[in-house]
Amino acid sequence: MGIRFLRTVYEFCTGRRGIPIAQFCKDFNERTKDIKEGIPLPTRIIVQANRTYELQINKPTTTYFLLSAAGIEKGATKPGHEIAGMVTLKHLYEIALVKSQDPAFVLNDTPLELVIKSLMGTARSLGIKVVKDLNAEEYAVFLKEREERLAAEAEAKEAELVAAGKKK
Repeated sequence: MGIRFLRTVYEFCTGRRGIPIAQFCKDFNERTKDIKEGIPLPTRIIVQANRTYELQINKPTTTYFLLSAAGIEKGATKPGHEIAGMVTLKHLYEIALVKSQDPAFVLNDTPLELVIKSLMGTARSLGIKVVKDLNAEEYAVFLKEREERLAAEAEAKEAELVAAGKKK
């Protein structure tokens, strides 16, 4: 985690409340030491009136899990009209096992089936297609073709901007 981000979190959440930054950083680093750098972790800091705090670090976001499982960095720019990637039902099941431990699902006693349906909705909104089976070679070809198509679209958009700039 970058120092700038941690400093921003500290200033926003704790600095005005008088919590020592050294202790906060030590606690945060201890709680996140086993987590790979760069993984987004929804975190809640509850500061009490007596200047103590509770640090709640949740599981990574659903979007992070789905994009990782699909092997892509971004979702579709036009969900419903383009497919950005694919995941299998097995992927959804594995993600659901982890996400079902999130406080939102635990508090509501959400069954695994509903967690999976929620994941399917998020996948749909990211342009990720859920399939029964996925052949690794075919999927690699799909991802390569998508990357080439996105590069061509970016070039066309850039050329369009250059042409619009010359008309002025």
